[in-house]
Order: sequence, then C-alpha cells, then structure tokens
Amino acid sequence: MLEPGIIKKLDEVVVNRIAAGEIIQRPANALKELLENSLDAKSSHIQVNIKSGGLKLLQIQDNGTGIRKDDLAIVCERFTTSKLSKFEDLTEIATFGFRGEALASISHVAHLSIQTKTATERCGYKATYADGKLLAPPKPCAGNQGTIITIEDLFCTMPQRRQALKSPAEEFQKISDVLAKYAVHNPQVGFVLRKQGEQPSLKTQACSSRAENIRAIYGAAVAKELMEFSHKDDMFKFEMECQLTQVNYAAKKSTLLLFINHRLVESSALKTALDAVYATYLPRGQHPFVYMSLMMPPHNLDVNVHPTKHEVHFLYQDEIIERIKQQVEAKLLGSNTTRSFYKQLKLPGTVDLEVTQTLDKTQRIYEKDMVRTDSTEQKLEKFFKTLEKTDSGLSSSSGNETLSQEESFRVTAARKSKEVRLTSVLNMQQSVERQCQVPLRSIVKQLVYVGCVDERHALFQHETRLYMCNTHAFSEELYYQRLVYEFQNCPEVRVVPPLPLQQLLLIALDSQAAGWVPEDGDKTELADNAVAILQEMAPLMREYFALRISEQGCLESLPALLPQHVPSRAQLPIYLLRLATEVEWAEEAQCFETFCRETARYYAQLDWQDDGDMRSQHWYMEHVLFPGFKKFLLPPAHLKKHLYELTSLPTLYKVFERC
Repeated sequence: MLEPGIIKKLDEVVVNRIAAGEIIQRPANALKELLENSLDAKSSHIQVNIKSGGLKLLQIQDNGTGIRKDDLAIVCERFTTSKLSKFEDLTEIATFGFRGEALASISHVAHLSIQTKTATERCGYKATYADGKLLAPPKPCAGNQGTIITIEDLFCTMPQRRQALKSPAEEFQKISDVLAKYAVHNPQVGFVLRKQGEQPSLKTQACSSRAENIRAIYGAAVAKELMEFSHKDDMFKFEMECQLTQVNYAAKKSTLLLFINHRLVESSALKTALDAVYATYLPRGQHPFVYMSLMMPPHNLDVNVHPTKHEVHFLYQDEIIERIKQQVEAKLLGSNTTRSFYKQLKLPGTVDLEVTQTLDKTQRIYEKDMVRTDSTEQKLEKFFKTLEKTDSGLSSSSGNETLSQEESFRVTAARKSKEVRLTSVLNMQQSVERQCQVPLRSIVKQLVYVGCVDERHALFQHETRLYMCNTHAFSEELYYQRLVYEFQNCPEVRVVPPLPLQQLLLIALDSQAAGWVPEDGDKTELADNAVAILQEMAPLMREYFALRISEQGCLESLPALLPQHVPSRAQLPIYLLRLATEVEWAEEAQCFETFCRETARYYAQLDWQDDGDMRSQHWYMEHVLFPGFKKFLLPPAHLKKHLYELTSLPTLYKVFERC
C-alpha cells in the first residue's frame, strides 16, 4: 500500500538558494542589479572588472554615497532595503532597487565581499559574506568614498547552472550589452568596462551626451543617422524621449534600448510595433536602432512583476504603444526625403543588365495568382460628411457623428476607466478568445468589401478569392462580442424624446412576432408585468450596459456598440419584450449571457424599407459593419457555415483560357 509523502519545511538555506537562482540567472543579471544600486547611490563614475565572463570575477566600483558601517551587518540579508518601508511605497517607487534581494541572492550563489566608505566616516570598512550572513566583523581599511563589490566564483553552489551557461566570451558580451544600455541612458555618469589585466573594452566620459555615448559604443554609422524627438501626452500621462535611426540605416539585428522611469526593461509588444513601422521603409530582415525613455506617474506602473525586474506592467499599455507608433510613423514619414541610394557601375566583362533583368522576370507572379486589391486601401467617401441620422429618434451621446479617427480614439480611451473584475464576464471573454478560428480571423481582418447582395448577404474579396457572407449572422456575433468586451464601459445612444415602456410593450404584444394568444392573458396586464421586470433590473442594465430606464418607466438610452450605428426602430418594442421574458435574470452568468445574446440579435436587424433607406443601409454595410468586422470580430467556428466561397481568380482563368 502506497503511503503519501511527508510534507516538510525546507531549510532556510535551500529556500534562499532557490530564490537566488530566480533573481541571478547569469552574470549579466548580477551586474544589472549592482549597476542599479550604484546609480541609486548617486555615483558619477562606475568601473566594472570582469574575468572569465563574470564567472571567476565580477567587480564593480563606484564613487557613490557608500554604505554605513552599522548597515554592513544586515546588508546581505533578504528584504533589507533603504528604498521603502511599507507596501504602499511601491506605488510611488522612484529608485531601481526596492526588494532588498540582490546582494542577498548573490551571497547565496557566490563568494561576496564589500568594501565601502561614506563621506562622514574616517576610514573605509571591508566585509565578507556567505549565505546572506556576515562572516566576520567589518575590518577597517583605506579607501575612497564609494563602494567596491567583488563577486568571485559565481554559481559555485549551483554547478548545474554554471554548466548550462554559455562560453565566457558570450557571457562577457551580454555584460557589455547591459552596461552599454545604462551608459547611453545615463550620460552624466562615466562608465568603464574591462577584462581583468586588459585595456577597457567600453568607456564613456562623465557629463557626456546621449548622442556622444551612442557614437562611442554603437559606432558612427548609427550616430550619423540618429533622429531625436520628444513627446508629451496629457491624456495617458506619459512623456517620451526618443533617439532612433532614420530610414538610411539598417542592420540585421534589431537594437531597442527601452527605459521606463529610468528602469531598463523589455517590451515585445512595443518592439513588434516599431518593427511594423520600419517594415514599410527597410528591406526585409533589416532592423533599426531605437533608444526610448518613457516617464509616467509611479502609481501607473507596476515594477514588482518579474524576479529580475526586466518586465513591468503599466496602465493604458496598448493605448500608449499605439500613440508611440503614431509618433514614430510621423517622424519617419518626414525623414523619408533624406534617403540615399547607391548605383553600381557596370564593370568590363559583366553580364548585360538587360539579360539579368530578363532572368529575374522568370520568377514573376503569374496574373492568375496576383492579388488585385489592398485590404488597407482608403476611399474618398471616408473624408465625406456622413449620412444624417437625427430623424430616427436615436442619437449618439457624443453629439457629433463626424468625429475624426483621432478624436474617436481619445473618447474611447477616456471612457474606458472601469476595470472588469466579475469572473462570469472574464469567463465569457476567455470563451470568445478560445473559440476564435485563426484562419477565419485572418480572412476577416484582410477582407476587401465588394458590395451588398440583399439585406442578409454581402460580397467581399480576400486575396484571390471572392466570398459571400451572411451579414446577419456575422453582425450578431460581432455585437455579442462588443457587449462582452465593452462591459461596464459602453457609450450611449440617447433616445430623444424618452419612450414609455408601457406603450412600446403594447406595440410588441400587438405584433405578429410576439405570438400572443388569448390564453396568455390580458395584454395590458402582461405589459405591466414586463415593465415591472425591466424597472426592477434597470440599475443593472444602466451600470453594466448603458441601457437607461427612468423612474417614470421611459427608455432613455441604449448601448452604442459601433461608431455611427443606430439600432433598428421597428424592432425596438420586440427587443424590450424579449428582455423581460427571455433573459435569465436570477443567475449572474446566465443573466449576462442571455442579455448579450438578445441585444446582439436585436442590433443585427436592419430597417429595410424604401429605396432611399436602402441606399443608407448599403452605406452602413460598407462603412460601419464591415470595418467593425475587420477591427473587432473574433469569428468562432460556427460562422464557417455562413461563409461561401463563390469563385477565385485561378478558377476564372481556367474558365476563360478555354474560350
């Protein structure tokens, strides 16, 4: 018979070494922690000595404020720091270090000694540490103001980690990369990096400039193409200083120096956005050099995310990255006039250029495979005044139907102030993302609208294929997803003047769609019951979905799910009746699910009447609905049955080649 294992508390030394392995992953991590300590100590000169890639020796010397003798006893214990005293201080942290784990972690995986002197002490003191403890009382010694931290035999207690590291030369390169980035960001500090017994491999002067340090470290080819600019955004509360290369410069390796509140971090999302901007100008596989420093309020930044602190989270991350992308695009567009092109002279004995070009043409794309449209193209109608919809009795809460894209973005970002924390809604969002079909999403994202077939079908092109889709099914799913993702943050479509629920519900009961029969009871009584249900649930609908019902029982607003979309007037009474009868109000998850489904079903219905109205519906499909599909829709698998491939360019070529 198998017995369960006995749970035992790990020895403190084991716990500390496990934690140390998370924080100090390689010599470059140790150097980063020590560099930040030196910068926190207001150093103006920092010198680093390396032996065997930092594994045999890693020594950092600075002229900062030093460490008091009384603090040497606990300086290598975990969670000892001078940067904060309570958890709330994290929201206002302005220094690099704050956890007090760096020196403690190093002492658990290496032999550590500290020599330090403050301005007020008559002599310096030297102390050695192991496993976070002081081995002997600090000894007096001669020395200048500042601190010298010496790390020997890194990972001597973790042989597996040491064996897994790369060669000393590669580890030294990673150390040099970290120091170079801090040297660029801190031009007021002088940095020196050398291998023990050799000349400095990296050196910058104190009180230098950022451009001079980039030239000294990354070379003149980068420095001469640098373009400097800054940007301050009052909406998202951030400031940016940037130095990036113009379109004349390109390298096989992408270089991004990103500092947020002076902290060296990584951001794959920002890197991808910048590469996407430069992809328009640079050859394939070529990348720019970018230095970027972002400053934002400390309470908008969460620095306590990763053990090595190389990742941070911040408020409005997607919006800030989009704003940065726009600024970089604008600068590169202006710099495109400075591009240099080189012409190769024809040498004697070379193959004629025309022959070479003829050979290249054999690799051309055949006409039957050519994509003849661009999913990003724009039409003149985009800049025309939009159709007026004020006669419908429903109007956008913004009061302006012709907002520019920038203004719409600002309004959207400003109102998204409520964070969704309800588990039921988060589960609905995750369900939408899990069910999304990536190939179908790719088709929808890159589609080109062709035309409207009827009230439920439209044509669009993707690459060389022509599709017809059921717009009613697609739009119903789109509006459902918009309700799920705009939960608690929906804008409003005002109902002017407010409409009495009693009258609307009686209209609904008189319609054939309600299916009323005499056995159901008196219509007035049924309408009163429905009004009572809707008024009881009015606070919930107002808070979560921007559907407002006044105390007098009048409908005042509906949720606005797409820009310039106004829900159907004819279907409004039936929608309100179904809200009262079909929504499962008793249980939270079912309530939200059924409300979103019923609302999506209503929003997907259009009013198709006379020819003039039909023209406006055609406009709605092209300029409202299909842009919504491209931007927001995460199509699930069941939409495949509502998508029909009519033909393709290769198929048409086969047909017409026979003629």
